[in-house]
Amino acid sequence: MKILLTTLATSVLLLGSTATFAASTVDLVVKGKIIPAACTPELSRGGVIDHGKISAKDLRPDNPTQIGNHVLTMTVDCDAPILFALHSIDNRAASSLTRELYGLGFINGDQKLGWYNLQMLNLVVNDSIVAQPIASADQGNIWYRENHWEPGIYMSAASMDDDTQPLPVEKLRLDLQVISTIARTDGLDLSNEVNIDGSATLEVKYL
Repeated sequence: MKILLTTLATSVLLLGSTATFAASTVDLVVKGKIIPAACTPELSRGGVIDHGKISAKDLRPDNPTQIGNHVLTMTVDCDAPILFALHSIDNRAASSLTRELYGLGFINGDQKLGWYNLQMLNLVVNDSIVAQPIASADQGNIWYRENHWEPGIYMSAASMDDDTQPLPVEKLRLDLQVISTIARTDGLDLSNEVNIDGSATLEVKYL
């Protein structure tokens, strides 16, 4: 009987040990694809919009003041036709009033100076095909027609009769409209010179 109990106890210990070991592991999967083609994005004017010096007296205390509406030419040149999206990162996101807008920096570290928004207009694919802008909020799974380029959203080019999927593109040309606005100034300290400090990174994401 003693031998039987010892064998049973040993079996229980082994079962418990196996269960503990199984619960202490997790799988790591590293995956992806290496593609032969590559795309290079470019912006006219070196991607810089300079509003110059603006007098605080020209800004409205009770409403936002639009200080500029500029259009840059954006091109994306690829080695071959490929599916891709354009993705934006707001480098001043903490100073933005909402997630749909890009921030223009802070005054004294806590007062949000203003914002700018981006729109994609007049898309042309492969030098001759008129296209429409589409957006995806889930990294390319579902697409919809949209020309407002919000931070973090994927944007791409689609045929004029189908806004549900991107086109394979070798060359893309578009007008990137940048509208800059200063917040109402009754809550801003403008007693000293303030830098307008907007910055975003625009990158190609291969689909």
